[in-house]
Amino acid sequence: MINKIEDYLMELYPDSRCELNYNKDYELLIAVVLSAQTTDKRVNMITSILFDKYKDIYSLSKADVNDLIDIVRPLGTASRKGVFVYEIANILVNQYNGVVPNNRKALEGMPGVGRKTANVVLSNLFDVPCIAVDTHVSRVSKRLGLAKANDEVEVIETKLKRKFDRNKWTRLHHQLVLFGRYNCKAKNPDCSNCKLKDICKYYK
Repeated sequence: MINKIEDYLMELYPDSRCELNYNKDYELLIAVVLSAQTTDKRVNMITSILFDKYKDIYSLSKADVNDLIDIVRPLGTASRKGVFVYEIANILVNQYNGVVPNNRKALEGMPGVGRKTANVVLSNLFDVPCIAVDTHVSRVSKRLGLAKANDEVEVIETKLKRKFDRNKWTRLHHQLVLFGRYNCKAKNPDCSNCKLKDICKYYK
C-alpha cells in the first residue's frame, strides 16, 4: 500500500514544493504563520504587499503594529496575526541577529509558531527531514488509512514517519498537501479519477 501511495503521488506531483512565496528566510516563517486558517494563494497576495513595504527584517521590526494589522486584515484574525508578525520580527532582530534559527525549540518559542510551522520552516530552509501535518495532510492520511479518524496531528505525524522512509518525509509532506488541496479535497474530492480509491476509506 505504501509503495502504491508513493508511486501515485510521484506521478501527480514529481516536483512538489511549498506554494508560499518567499525570498528570505524570515519571509517563509512569517508566511507560514499567516497561513493559519486561510489559503496559500491569499497569503501570497498579502505578503507581496507586506514585504514590498517593509523590505527587510529590521524595517519590519520597527513597523507600526496597527499598519501590520491593516495589511493582514484580509487573512482573518488580523489583530493576532499582525501582532505575531511584529513580535517575530523583533525576536529575530533582538535575539538572532535577524536570522531565522535552525532550532525547533527556538522556533516554537515564537508567537504563532507551533509544531507544524516549525516543521515547514525546518524542512524548507534547512533541509531537516520533517512531515508537517496540516488539514490536508490530516484528511488524506485518515482517508487512506494511514491514520485513524480520531488521531491528533502529532499522532498522525508519528505514524507517517514510521510508514515512510526518512529521506522522503519532506517531499511526501508537500505531495500530501497538494494532493489534499487539488485532488482529495474536503468537499467534492475527485474520487472517480483517483488511483487510490480502492484503498480509500472515504470512497468505500
